[in-house]
Amino acid sequence: MLARLFTIALLLCALTGYAQHQELTEDPKLWGKSGKQLDSSSLLYRFQMGNIHGHLRSFFSSNFNKNSDVDYAQAIGGGIQFISKPVYDVKVGVSGFFVYDAFSSDLTKVHPLSGTLNRYELGLFDLTDPANKTDIDRLEELYLQYQKNKITITVGKQLLNTPFINLQDGRMRPTEVQGFWLQHKNKETKWYAGWLNRFSPRSTVAWYKTGESIGLYSVGVNLDGTKSGYKNELESRGVALIGAELGVLKNHKIQLWNQFVENMFNTSMVQIDKTPTQKKPFYYGLQLITQTVVNKGGNNDAAKTYFNPDQSSLVIGARLGKKAGAWDYSLNYTRITKKGRYLMPREWGRDPFYTFLMGERNEGMGDVSAYVVKAKYTAPKLPITLNMGAGYYSLPDITNYALNKYSFPSYMQYNIDVRYAFTGFWKGWEAQLIYFYKDATGNTYNNPKYYINKVDMAHFNFILNFHF
Repeated sequence: MLARLFTIALLLCALTGYAQHQELTEDPKLWGKSGKQLDSSSLLYRFQMGNIHGHLRSFFSSNFNKNSDVDYAQAIGGGIQFISKPVYDVKVGVSGFFVYDAFSSDLTKVHPLSGTLNRYELGLFDLTDPANKTDIDRLEELYLQYQKNKITITVGKQLLNTPFINLQDGRMRPTEVQGFWLQHKNKETKWYAGWLNRFSPRSTVAWYKTGESIGLYSVGVNLDGTKSGYKNELESRGVALIGAELGVLKNHKIQLWNQFVENMFNTSMVQIDKTPTQKKPFYYGLQLITQTVVNKGGNNDAAKTYFNPDQSSLVIGARLGKKAGAWDYSLNYTRITKKGRYLMPREWGRDPFYTFLMGERNEGMGDVSAYVVKAKYTAPKLPITLNMGAGYYSLPDITNYALNKYSFPSYMQYNIDVRYAFTGFWKGWEAQLIYFYKDATGNTYNNPKYYINKVDMAHFNFILNFHF
């Protein structure tokens, strides 16, 4: 309904200047006049003087798994964003993006050993329709935004980055949300509040109600090991989010967040991070996340619910690091206790843990101990950044279904991420190379469904972006 209202409003604006009927002898005028109008008081001027941004993206992905053929895909795409000049502090934003499968291995074929579809390369396109190679486009943003002084209010389809609902990583397009979002920012504090009721997850093209958006990715198993049955079975009117970033301590940032998923579950987070300075290069971070069920977790039937009423979760995280010249080093730790699985719809975003490494998550797990070393190098005279990480993730045995939703074995992971921003004639282009390897350390019982697209695998990405 909201999208329809926006569309009608934009059409009405267009109709104020031009009729839709065209005589056969007239030049086409569907896009209006090309000249800029000088009447700065008019609505037409606000639209003509708006900002247009473009983005072209090329993404090559290849996966090497034990006892498997090599999977690969080359995706290309582009998009345009338009933001009008404000009228009485209100502006309109709209954007869209298209994706094509330039070439790829057969992403519609299930793996002969595991019986599962490709996990990584398919995510570049539309995972809800693996055969779709060309009709992959999406209206991404469509919003009205009021901005004055320290307050910003956005209503409609938009991009958000919060600890639990965020853009995610490593595919062609991010997760988008629809709803109401309020921000109040000053030098010391930032406040956030919002209500979200529609989601268009990464690797999809449609927009879904809150409950419908959960289960588009792998659903895992119930506490007793049977396949989770919550896909298309969850009831929720939306998500309420409130957050704050407080600068009450010098060189520290304190984050407070609460996410209430109506009829399903509630998540709260407290995090404090010390920022390094030239005189005090050491920094640290502490994180605490708790989760509790709301009603029956989305469905009265335990086999079809998302958050089982018999569980809750507690996550403790810590970080210690040092910034020394061009280098930034850190030791990171995450503990998810035995109280229950940490659950957050993968369709909505990635883990907020200090130990997160691109390419895998610990969502759906309980009784987890993760240890990660990270290093970042920013070249002082070249537009190059290098990110490296190595981690050990101790997970429950894959047969402990109550604490291992996706039957994932313990593993080691090694990541390298190199980025280069072109200058001079090629300014606007950015290149990124990603490589990671996951090595099983837990028992896979020599069953392919426990290691195909999970562990004992190497993954390679080469990405080109052009922003204009």
